[in-house]
Amino acid sequence: MPRRRARTFLRTSDGVRIDAVYEPGSGRDPVFVLAHGFTGDADRPHVRRIAATLARHGAVVTFSFRGHGASGGRSTVGDREVLDLAAAVGWARAFGHARVVTVGFSMGGSVVLRHAALYREDDVARPDAVVSVSAPARWFYRGTAPMRRLHWLVTRPAGRVVGRYGFRTRIHHRDWDPVPLSPVEAVPRIAPAPLLVVHGDSDGYFPVDHPRMLADAAGDHGELWLEPGMGHAEHAAGEDLLDRIGDWAVARVG
Repeated sequence: MPRRRARTFLRTSDGVRIDAVYEPGSGRDPVFVLAHGFTGDADRPHVRRIAATLARHGAVVTFSFRGHGASGGRSTVGDREVLDLAAAVGWARAFGHARVVTVGFSMGGSVVLRHAALYREDDVARPDAVVSVSAPARWFYRGTAPMRRLHWLVTRPAGRVVGRYGFRTRIHHRDWDPVPLSPVEAVPRIAPAPLLVVHGDSDGYFPVDHPRMLADAAGDHGELWLEPGMGHAEHAAGEDLLDRIGDWAVARVG
């Protein structure tokens, strides 16, 4: 396995160029493929911090979803992003790693769930374990003020201008057609890969009924960590939690 950092552009199955980074980390299995949240990218400090912590437990691949950072295309806010993750997982396996763990946050948390359900029969693109942090259970949720602001950002022309210039995120103007499989519908299809659902009880975007729905749908192959005092996604994930996630993954696939 390589001992040096590598960076390249991957090509998704629908032709989008995706910026991706490989870090050898500890140099052993597993390799963690990190799926960031909406408006993140591979170079954001919070993404690099998470990658650095997970690198204590294995190698790490980070990438920027379409419409984010240096990647091409436009964000579809969790729909076509499964193709980006599939390309990143395939690249991770190309380095010789036998076990791949996908770890997603918020939008990325929903993407890792759908990706695992859709690619479970694909020997190259499938994950061996899945960690979903701060993810929604269902689409079109507007029950909190942050989610109402996010929907304005995504659905209104003025919001997409703010997304492009304020958050460096290029958002597609088209509605979903068809509406993709929801996270809670995807979860039962992930087995036999083990699933960890992580959520903060102080999450301002998605209340705790979301992770509970996901855990209930997972049944015996899933595990729920409801973290006291934790907020939303990458910014709320402390080093101790990330180390526990790394230990969980190594124990399941190592």
